Amino acid sequence: MTVSRRTLLKTGAGLLPAAALVTRPAQAAPVPVVEANGVAPSQLAGFDNLMKKFVKDRNISQSQLAIMKNGRIVLARAYRYNDGSRAVPAITPTSPMRIASLSKNITAAAIMRLVQDGKLTLSAKVAPLLGLSTTTDPRLAQVTVLRLIHHLGGWDRDVSKDQLWLDHTIAAALDVPLPIGHAEIMKYGSQRRLDHDPGTKMVYSNYGYMLLGRIIAKVSGQSYESYVRTKLLAPLGITRMRLGRSLRAQAFPGEAIYESKYTNKSVVDDSGKVLPYPYGGFNMPNQDANGGWLASAVDLVRWTLAMDRPGKVLSSASIARLIAKPETGINEYGSWYGGGIWVRQVPGNINTWHNGSMPGTYTYLCRIQNGFSYAACFNRREEQGSPDFDGFSEQMNKVPVSSWPTGDLTSRYF
Repeated sequence: MTVSRRTLLKTGAGLLPAAALVTRPAQAAPVPVVEANGVAPSQLAGFDNLMKKFVKDRNISQSQLAIMKNGRIVLARAYRYNDGSRAVPAITPTSPMRIASLSKNITAAAIMRLVQDGKLTLSAKVAPLLGLSTTTDPRLAQVTVLRLIHHLGGWDRDVSKDQLWLDHTIAAALDVPLPIGHAEIMKYGSQRRLDHDPGTKMVYSNYGYMLLGRIIAKVSGQSYESYVRTKLLAPLGITRMRLGRSLRAQAFPGEAIYESKYTNKSVVDDSGKVLPYPYGGFNMPNQDANGGWLASAVDLVRWTLAMDRPGKVLSSASIARLIAKPETGINEYGSWYGGGIWVRQVPGNINTWHNGSMPGTYTYLCRIQNGFSYAACFNRREEQGSPDFDGFSEQMNKVPVSSWPTGDLTSRYF
């Protein structure tokens, strides 16, 4: 409506008559909502509700949950949360997501498969196997394949830092351009002294698992990825899993997006550009054996059958060796680190679990008593100022279930 000067003056003090006022509706703020797709039977609504609250409280825009009971997939869900601050692509129960250190159990199982097939021994010395120099520290000669599996190689990232996250330091030390590869990381690593004697102290080591990946490739005569996919994943019908890439432009179709409030200087080239930490702030291909796999939550619970069904991938003897106590024994919490997985003996069962964490990723995989296994994948991890993520497993374990669904969703996804 157009208001004339005459009308304006007649109303006095700039006030318009009611008929002259144009009222525009206020712009409604977006309503934060958690959208879910997939299957969550009513008996398992407690898990579904837990996830919805967990992702909303932490502003996690993409996530997945899968639950297995006695070898049957009984829940498979994907969650998209949008608080209105950014566009969030759709996600499904089979969308590939980075799984970070859940990759370690896969790598350890691949080592056990090589041992089972008579191509490798757990007592094999790593230095001669990979051509690593022991000149700087002769103790490197005491590092065996088994010690790598148990994080007993003698490296302490709190002392000498994590070799998988030192791209700029390594490139400068060796006077080579970015990106660096496994060969440069190993050359740099073998030129530094160990932080303690091998076999004496368990300290989590990404570098040790990276070395295991190189052993798998050398002994098998295949790439690390090819060996795992053909010998471990294919027998279980898992075909979607693959190694991830560094940049968002390189993402696989349908792959999740990864979010972090942090940035880092590019490690994929010498441009010096500051990039989102999950996309070029670290080198995904270098993470392969210690943290480089992509999977969905349904893939991960399916993977647990490698341990629950002897003969599919590993024999009973190989599985027993995979979860055996290390030479350092049980820790103060009554658990121990087996082959890329934490282990605890409980009455009548062996529980296993592990988490994964890197910028833009948090994952959790658990096998506990009563045939209950679950996997969760999130597209961000705990960062300064965000609520705790570590309590997720405790919350999951406390959800009451009065009766379990009798169906099986496996055929929908495999």
